[in-house]
Amino acid sequence: MPKGYIIARVTVDDNDAYMRYAQAASIAMKKYGARILARGGKYEALDGDARPRNVILEFESYEQAKAYFNSSEYQAARAHRVGKSIGEFVLVEGFDGPQPGDH
Repeated sequence: MPKGYIIARVTVDDNDAYMRYAQAASIAMKKYGARILARGGKYEALDGDARPRNVILEFESYEQAKAYFNSSEYQAARAHRVGKSIGEFVLVEGFDGPQPGDH
């Protein structure tokens, strides 16, 4: 089964509110089995606009990632972020098949 990924690109306007969001979201991440592949750190715009906060979460499935985002735990965390940051959050299904160069 292909994995699910949530990719977030965020510009934070209120650091205190965003920290409350991040703490609360971490509880939901643990409950739904999120694996953090990227969070903050070095970034570079290769094409188009960039945002200074970038996060990639991996879940066992697309459905699990969607359940996390729609959960009451995450939505409560999200309330700290809305209006205090600007961003894009995308749910992406992983590729489940041979990769180029596989034999």
